[in-house]
Amino acid sequence: EALQVLAEISQPVVVVGIAGLYRTGKSYLMNKLASKRTGFSLGSTVQSHTKGIWMWCLPHPRRAGHTLVLLDTEGLGDVEKGDAKNDTWIFALAVLLSSTLVYNSMGTINQQAMDQLHYVTELTERIKVKAAGRGSRQEGEDSAEFVRFFPAFVWAVRDFTLQLELDGREITEDEYLENGLKLKPGSSQRAQLFNLPRECIRQFFPARKCFVFVQPAGRRDLARLEELREDELEPEFRQQVAQFCRHVWETSKPKTIPGGHVVTGASECR
Repeated sequence: EALQVLAEISQPVVVVGIAGLYRTGKSYLMNKLASKRTGFSLGSTVQSHTKGIWMWCLPHPRRAGHTLVLLDTEGLGDVEKGDAKNDTWIFALAVLLSSTLVYNSMGTINQQAMDQLHYVTELTERIKVKAAGRGSRQEGEDSAEFVRFFPAFVWAVRDFTLQLELDGREITEDEYLENGLKLKPGSSQRAQLFNLPRECIRQFFPARKCFVFVQPAGRRDLARLEELREDELEPEFRQQVAQFCRHVWETSKPKTIPGGHVVTGASECR
């Protein structure tokens, strides 16, 4: 069904994917990028709601003659699934398909958040296996070559309650991210474990951006978030979502493949 939809798209596609732990509000952000209240289905229980990768194609709100392709991925770390390999493949596929990849997390950018992003440390292994299996020397390039076609990376920190301050001065969201990606000196095993996901993010995603979001509404209203009108959402949250959407719409580039070829829906099918 997805292939049939893509096959009819002759325009360049701008592909925005989202990944992150299950039950963290990924689908809600995707609906905002589509400028719709509903679309990707939201869940209000502790169970993971999205399975696999769901696709939504619509006219790009900022680029005439382009199609915006939104990819809502299955939540990572679902305790009921019990298959970490599936999570790693979903993350790798989202990276390879997207022009911009949004990583959605809760609370803060801390060691726990970095540990949850361990999927990024396995990208080299997964992509090498896939590339090498195609045979020719050119197509079996080292995964470092693929970084040139990796998506821009946006870290979305949800339910953020801290002050954006560092050493007594106000900092931007991007500075907050870069501070979280600082490496620990030394070569001890502890330092290596600390640095590995940070090194991978810095290497694989040289184009990085961060957005923080306060809780969208009061606790009682969170279960019916899909039904809430804009004026029922927290004003600060509305402003943060508007900035996030504007950035993604205006900076996400058409998807390209090695050789600099711009991807259309039809060529993506092939």
